Amino acid sequence: MSEKARQAELTALQAALAAEHAAVYGYGVVGGRIGERGRTEARAAYDAHRARRDALVREVRELGGVPVAASAAYALPFPVPDATAAVRLAARLEERVAGVYSDLVRATTGARRGAAAAALREAAVRAVRWSGQSVTFPGLAERSSGEGTGAAGTTPAPSASASP
Repeated sequence: MSEKARQAELTALQAALAAEHAAVYGYGVVGGRIGERGRTEARAAYDAHRARRDALVREVRELGGVPVAASAAYALPFPVPDATAAVRLAARLEERVAGVYSDLVRATTGARRGAAAAALREAAVRAVRWSGQSVTFPGLAERSSGEGTGAAGTTPAPSASASP
């Protein structure tokens, strides 16, 4: 692999890792607001994002990188006062994660590309479950909306001392 290709892959892995950090944080908020009916699905998504995050940390290290750290807190894309907003947040998180994984698919080859495609598919399916709507090209159409937000629909909070 050329140095340029390795660097592109590492950059895409770091972006996916940052998105997973934000998704894990976001699902912490979702879990605190979601109704009883959605709690099991929210917990499963939270666990899936934690597992992907941990795998990405290993992959970044394998390529010689230092894994990007999670922010202390993230600013959510909108207030989440109730279960309805929590469902919207979960859908947004999944849409954003799918977008980042589409970038990772483009930047990788072989088994890593297959894993990125699987992650994109899983995020797209979860987004549809949460929102009840689908898009033609998961991971691409969503990228044009929500400008100014992080890859998982959240932005790091202004300071490390901010509380969740």
